[in-house]
Amino acid sequence: MGIFTWEPEKGDEVVKRRATEKIPEGIKMVGEWKDLGRWRVFRLFEAVDPKVILATSSAWEDLGKTEIVPVMETEEILKPMPKPHILYPRAH
Repeated sequence: MGIFTWEPEKGDEVVKRRATEKIPEGIKMVGEWKDLGRWRVFRLFEAVDPKVILATSSAWEDLGKTEIVPVMETEEILKPMPKPHILYPRAH
């Protein structure tokens, strides 16, 4: 998830850039939400190559601050995980 925050005086520039932004190949945009009380937006996206995410977020550095937070669906986390000894058997 990307969280982009900007100063109020940069709002017009942010809107203009967002209106013309092309999402690069390699990123699937799942959703985007504007914080109604602050100057920030949340973007949920999927990408295999983290370099694509970094390149996309760095394009906004002149207008604000981008924070990238790796997230995962809770249901996936709750699934049983393999025991460490199954992945790495002990030598006898």
